Amino acid sequence: MDESVAALESYLFYRERRPRLEPPDGRGVGRAVQIEAKDGYSLAASVFDPPAGARSERPVVIASATGVRQRYYAAFAAWLAARGTRVITFDYRGIGGSRPRRLTHFDASLVDWAELDLAGVLEWAAREHGDGQTSVIGHSVGGQLLGLVPSPASIRSVVMVGSQSGDYRLWPGITERALYGALWYAVVPGVASTLGYLPGSLGIGEDLPGGVAREWAEWCRTPGYMVGGDNHARRALYKRLEAPILAFGFDDDGYAPPAAVSALLSLYENAPIERRQLSRQEAKVGHFGFFRERFRSSLWLEAAAFLERHARPVD
Repeated sequence: MDESVAALESYLFYRERRPRLEPPDGRGVGRAVQIEAKDGYSLAASVFDPPAGARSERPVVIASATGVRQRYYAAFAAWLAARGTRVITFDYRGIGGSRPRRLTHFDASLVDWAELDLAGVLEWAAREHGDGQTSVIGHSVGGQLLGLVPSPASIRSVVMVGSQSGDYRLWPGITERALYGALWYAVVPGVASTLGYLPGSLGIGEDLPGGVAREWAEWCRTPGYMVGGDNHARRALYKRLEAPILAFGFDDDGYAPPAAVSALLSLYENAPIERRQLSRQEAKVGHFGFFRERFRSSLWLEAAAFLERHARPVD
């Protein structure tokens, strides 16, 4: 068991280390707030305000990737705010500032992250800063969960970064699929059930609540991911999102191969989709690199232009 875990760690999790995005001089620090999830759970969040006197476009909520704290997105959020867009970041329950004192056997799931946490933050942002509407940047699982938000009508536009179906059968290569299969069938559910949580030391970033980890594994081993098996009825939920989507994918992203990105996007049948799949020759981005400041004059500008265009009132 120990040898198999070590092999999976080295092959899957440490293939792309997560970069630090915390400016040493204190830049990119938002205004700390607490936002109530739909069930009243208190979520740690940050608001990045535009400069005083600047015309603010509709706010943008950044929905984080699995096991990633909100501070990861601080540099990008501060840059976007400086352009005149108020940005809200937050930690899902069980992560970062939203973590309870004791994580072992803490009751949380991916569905909770969508229906309670993300939904609550979207409603708060739209009510407090967005005249009833807001936009979303979904990184990885952040783009997956949008289809499960109970009321997506307030979403004005969406940028997805490395968002994909997690069905491991979509990954290229027999060896890679076999290793992922072992991960989702044995390692993740086994460790999460034994310890009551999934340690971030496995290379996944933050510790994950056990329920989140087990549901993640269940989705990943089910054909169709979160809409597969007994959850087939969820497909209808994804059709409710009609906001335009700009979806970034990267050929060097080992966590989101093109087939997996396409599988997720196919669920958003009623959303106009712009697909941006970058080759290795165009840029080396990976799963986490989009939010590095070296892309502020390229990918960041492209995302900002899309959000700002759709934030303007329709004549």
